[in-house]
Amino acid sequence: MGRVRFDAITWERLGDLLADRLLDLKPADGGLWPRVAFDGAPAAHPGDLAARVSEALRIRGRSSLVVGTEGFLRPASLRFEYGHEDVEAYYNGWFDTPALWREVFGPLEVGGTGRVLPDLWDPTTDRATRSPYVQLRPGALLLMQGPLLLKNWFPFDLSVHVLLSPSALRRRTPENEHWTLPAYERYETETAPANTADVLVRADDPRHPAWNG
Repeated sequence: MGRVRFDAITWERLGDLLADRLLDLKPADGGLWPRVAFDGAPAAHPGDLAARVSEALRIRGRSSLVVGTEGFLRPASLRFEYGHEDVEAYYNGWFDTPALWREVFGPLEVGGTGRVLPDLWDPTTDRATRSPYVQLRPGALLLMQGPLLLKNWFPFDLSVHVLLSPSALRRRTPENEHWTLPAYERYETETAPANTADVLVRADDPRHPAWNG
């Protein structure tokens, strides 16, 4: 990452400013539903920011749907085929990318139905969630949150990366999940989300975020 200026901000103000920015967001493909990424390791809690922005949009009269990639994990038999701590499997095989294309992004393409499945698989029960489809009205925003999002060529119209320094990532990741850290090192090398995301949020201190405006 090159030299980026970060300005201190509160989470509440950040949610408001992002919501204001998203009000004018238009899909690059000419479709009806803007698609926004909230990318970050679990320790960075990108889902919290996505939820905050969704609420700020609601107050502004704009509907949105938050979809978390944790609801599109593959079955345990596939995730753990090579062991419970296989970094390559975590990086490329834990999340059901074809299902995300089919059930989330496909319906939001030009000419799509706007009928999205919010989740598919419950990792706790290791069974299908059987959640009902959600019909997005024209203009509603998809807010997708989760890790490693920007390496999959998903058609996001705007991307937000919640950034943690390597030391903060290690400190805030539970010890039993430290085996995943090499996957994020690889992500930084191969995808460079801090260079490719439209908006950067530094969250080393969860009480005092900063962003690049």
